[in-house]
Formats: sequence, C-alpha cells, structure tokens
Amino acid sequence: MNDFLLVLGLAALPAVGNIVGGLAAEVVGVSGRRLSLALHFATGIVLAVVGLELMREALRASAPWIPIAAFALGGLGFLAIERSLAYVKRRFGSGDGDTGPSAIFAGVSIDLFSDGVMIGTGTVINPALGLLLALGQVPADIPEGFAAVATLRRAGVRRRTRLTLSFSFAVPVLIGAAIGYLALRSAPEIVTLSVLALTGGVLTSMAVEEMTTQAHEERSSRLEPLFLTAGFALFAFISAYVG
Repeated sequence: MNDFLLVLGLAALPAVGNIVGGLAAEVVGVSGRRLSLALHFATGIVLAVVGLELMREALRASAPWIPIAAFALGGLGFLAIERSLAYVKRRFGSGDGDTGPSAIFAGVSIDLFSDGVMIGTGTVINPALGLLLALGQVPADIPEGFAAVATLRRAGVRRRTRLTLSFSFAVPVLIGAAIGYLALRSAPEIVTLSVLALTGGVLTSMAVEEMTTQAHEERSSRLEPLFLTAGFALFAFISAYVG
C-alpha cells in the first residue's frame, strides 16, 4: 500500500504542474508567440525524457530488440490516439476546429494518462526512476497546461469551465499511474521495459506531431530553437544531478 501511495504521490507532481500552468494562463496575457515558445520548451523536455531515461532504461533488457520494437509500435499507438481525438473533435468540438472544451480535455488527458503510465511503470522498475520521470514531467506539463487553458481562453470558453477542466486534468495522470503500477508490479522485467519503451514511442510521436505542429500554427519566433534545446537541457540537468 505504501508503494502504491508513493506512485500516486509522484503522479500528483505533473498534475500540479499542469494546473499551475493553467492558472498562469488565467493571469498572464495570452499571445501566439508565448504559446509557441511554451510548447517548444515542453517538446524539448519530452524528447529528453524519452531519449535520456526511458530508452536508456529499456535497452537494459536481455533482448533489447523487444523494447526497440515496442518503441516503434508506439507510433501505431499514437495513430490510434490521433484517430480517437479526431472523432472527439468532430463529435464534441464547439465549431472552432479543435478548440472545443471536450476536444482539448481529451487531448491533454491522453497525454497525461501516458505520463501516468510512464511514472507507474518506472516506479515498478525503480522508485528513483519514477521520481526522476515525475520531476521531469513537471516543467513539461506547466507549458502544456498553459497552452490548453490559453487556447480555451482565446476561444471564449467561460472562466468557470476553464478552471474546472484545468483541475480535472489531475484525474487521468493518477489513473494512468495506478494502472501502470498495479498491472506491471508482478510482470516480467522484459514486459515492464517494453511498456516503458512503448510509452516513449507514443510520447515522441505526440511531441513531434502534435505539440510542435500546434506551436508552428501560432506566431513564430526566432527563439523557438532556443526554447526547444533549453527544455532538453533542463531535463538533462535534472537527470544528471537528481537521478
């Protein structure tokens, strides 16, 4: 039970980060340039989490080709998620493309659910790894929460609805962490490492295809590459000095 509570506590960290980002979007002026920079920063962190920790851990497997194949399958997982999101946007969108509250909630929730599975799976392998992954996701989820609420704000969604959605983002990450931990705590190591790699594949695809695409739809800035590499460097620092 104590280990399970630890997992939920770790998963709460990125949930809080997402909420903080959403609250920041309520008090800070929203501009396309700020959204783009925030999303580039978050993308850099996600890529660093996958490249520096998830895959490094996954490649410890006795048969490394299995996690590598699972990582590649993460691309198929992303395609399935993308199809599901497209359906949600068509059915529940507000008529403003993908800015409807239900569509945005679905998109962010799937990303946070993946974060939770990653944290739960990482904690099964090593609690220190779970802590590192949770800490790494906090600075990534702050701009994600900011972007989500800022998009709702620009779409004219009521403040009460925005705040409700922002706080409800804690639910999917906690559910994902619980599933990742409970389903894999007794599984063979190769299965756990493969799930970790699969999650990494989904997150990589999501960062490149969704986050950067949305960022480039906003007003561009010459600082975007700097924010992308700064995000990567921040997690590298966390990995080197905390992990």
